[in-house]
Amino acid sequence: MAEPHRPFGPDDFGSALNVSRETLERLRIYGELLQKWQKAINLVGKSTLPDLWRRHMLDSAQLLSHTARTTGRWIDLGSGAGFPPLVIAICSDFEVHAVESDQRKCLFMQNISRETSAGVTVHNRRIEDMEPLEADIISARALAPLEKLLTLAEPFVRKDTELFFLKGQDVDEELTIASKCWNMEIKKLRSLTSEDGCILKISKLRRRS
Repeated sequence: MAEPHRPFGPDDFGSALNVSRETLERLRIYGELLQKWQKAINLVGKSTLPDLWRRHMLDSAQLLSHTARTTGRWIDLGSGAGFPPLVIAICSDFEVHAVESDQRKCLFMQNISRETSAGVTVHNRRIEDMEPLEADIISARALAPLEKLLTLAEPFVRKDTELFFLKGQDVDEELTIASKCWNMEIKKLRSLTSEDGCILKISKLRRRS
């Protein structure tokens, strides 16, 4: 884990996750293009740009360490600037789908996918209007409260689907509310990038009868 008060760059990322030089170079291209597009489109919070490799790259890539799967269909909901789906695609062999209603952000993700050979399928539509694809893994980052996320994710869930949601300090309250409507197995995993944050790993999701 990186120290929270010191700079964290591409080399730190590469060392922390032991990625190949080729993978790191593709992520560098992503980061450079993000900086350029950010001048015209608000892709990420401006204050997070100086810490891009920790706040966005590492925050996304850490999800891979919490699943035993190495392939399959990964669907990300409300993908924004492509964190985590583009990072997941660059760093793994998953078939990655990114769902985003903002056309400009979709154009950005498509550009990054081409420039990095990430192979992400970008769906420019509302999550509610998506075709019912079955997912091995579903993720979402800073999208909605947990109860809403589970409702959005439900059409893509099968019996063995794993769900990863990056959450902040209100996670316990969200879990209490969501558990009134949903049965699920929950693991709260420590985030590498935020002392106040965690990763919710959810499996065996089903509505309460």
